[in-house]
Amino acid sequence: MNNAVFLDRDGTIIEDRGHLSSPEDAVFYKNTFEALRRLQERFKLFIITNQSGIGKGLISRNDVEAVNGYVNRVLLESGIKITETYVCPHKNEDFCSCKKPKPYFLRKSEADYDINLMKSYSVGDHPSDYYLAENAGGKGIYLLTGHGLKHRKELPENALTVKDIGEAADIIFSQ
Repeated sequence: MNNAVFLDRDGTIIEDRGHLSSPEDAVFYKNTFEALRRLQERFKLFIITNQSGIGKGLISRNDVEAVNGYVNRVLLESGIKITETYVCPHKNEDFCSCKKPKPYFLRKSEADYDINLMKSYSVGDHPSDYYLAENAGGKGIYLLTGHGLKHRKELPENALTVKDIGEAADIIFSQ
């Protein structure tokens, strides 16, 4: 079985700049590349991103795919392979089965890539990223980048919380 790190996109590996419609608007955090290079030594890497702007008509599926393609291309050019990028296009009101923190995409990766969810991590700047891992038996790491500071009070006091993706990689490697 393989272990994995499930990464949020906006506010985790790139800056959260709202509903991105153009790849040129994607700005990577400075320590993204080093952190992900380290993590891929022992983990398959996935991106799971809620993109409700599609469901709200603010951006198109093609816009999101263009940004995701750019992110994956830049990472690959830097020696980082994202195994799969999963997108939930739904609004909260849609009550879909794939919006984080529901573990739909974790279960899909478990089946498709033989992932051991009990030894995997979810990393992101929203409570849904933290609870995503818990809902599938893994470990959540909450980042204070992006919307992290704004939503921190929505998590339990003992939630594993770190400054950024670099500190998350340090924690993962220490366990």
